[in-house]
Amino acid sequence: MTGPEADDVAERAAARVADIAGSTSSQLDDVARMLQVELAESIPELRGDRLMLDLLYASVESNVKVFFHRAQYGLALDAVEAPRPAVEYARRLAQREISSNALLRAYRLGQRRVLDWVAGELGAVEPDARVCFAALQLLQDAAFAYIDRVSEQVVEEYETERERWLANRSTIRSATLAALLAGEETDVAAGERVLGYRLRQGHLGLVLWVEEPAASAGPLQRLGHLVTAIGHEVGSDAAPLFVPQDHSLGWAWVPVQGGGSPDPDRLARVVREVGDDVRVAVGAVGAGLEGFRSTHRAALRAHQVAVVAADRAAQVTAYDDAGVRAAAVLAGDLPVARDLVASMLGDLARDDDTAARLRETLTVFLRENRSFVATAEKVHLHKNTVKYRVDKAVELRGRPIEDDRFDLELALVACRWLGAAVLV
Repeated sequence: MTGPEADDVAERAAARVADIAGSTSSQLDDVARMLQVELAESIPELRGDRLMLDLLYASVESNVKVFFHRAQYGLALDAVEAPRPAVEYARRLAQREISSNALLRAYRLGQRRVLDWVAGELGAVEPDARVCFAALQLLQDAAFAYIDRVSEQVVEEYETERERWLANRSTIRSATLAALLAGEETDVAAGERVLGYRLRQGHLGLVLWVEEPAASAGPLQRLGHLVTAIGHEVGSDAAPLFVPQDHSLGWAWVPVQGGGSPDPDRLARVVREVGDDVRVAVGAVGAGLEGFRSTHRAALRAHQVAVVAADRAAQVTAYDDAGVRAAAVLAGDLPVARDLVASMLGDLARDDDTAARLRETLTVFLRENRSFVATAEKVHLHKNTVKYRVDKAVELRGRPIEDDRFDLELALVACRWLGAAVLV
């Protein structure tokens, strides 16, 4: 079809487009409501509450109105701006952390459904198939141009709002967490909403870090996965709270039932599966808001012990482990700890393997009420070997173990947990 006939069809098609676009104004509410329902049903993320559904309707209505208004008068679409309700809806989706993929899909499905509706309207009023086809082609080209331009704008607004929202939320979350940990008067329910974590339950506090983050891929991601794995290990039935402190250190709280501490050996296995460069300090289980604070304080103290011990620290340092509480106090004043070790142990404080074995045997010996037999069973040695080691330890110390018994045991605890930082 060429020449005057083609021109006639094109002219009639343009007229039909204007007619259909103009008649839509009287049906705008019905079209917008139809699209709102279909989009919410087709895209689960958009179902939302009444506010979000109302915003979806306003977005649909404004887009349909702008599109058909420009199509009716043949206005160019290259300078069209996204309607304000559509922009606001995109911002709310970003605040609700609903994927921008859902937003883009809504525009694509909306375009298709509007064109389906237009095709039906054209068929009812235009008997000439050629005119119908040409008119539909014009509307399809216009719709593509409109959706391409507007969807790009609303996604840009979405990303901008998401960055702003996350930054604001992070600031509010940090402030709320700081207030909770400082013991300030805080609305517990409001704190739970901000943190996304229940405070009125049992908690296991953790401090997690990666020893060599520069050589590790995604340190924080690995630590986040580890927190989840620890939650599974302790039988947690709710999501943990993980708060990064820098690019390789994070604080965490894991919901727990009851007051018992997790099995240290099983916990160590979970940590080893994540990597040899990962370390975890574990607090004592606490309950409620005060338990949320106390388990975190305990985890921080266990972390300090592990940091002082450096490469001699185990992968898991638990506050409930025998001696860690005392070691945490000593770690707070290393000069005093060094003086204690030197005065109580003498040459037994040397930083070598022989002295370390003697200190370990002496520690168990004192814990077992100075029983050679009980100590031998604990360390899997013959009692004569135990006696030899104890005698050698006393010799290196330079005085009997009965002297300053409490300080002696405290010095041994310092050596066991703080390592080279307090040894001679």
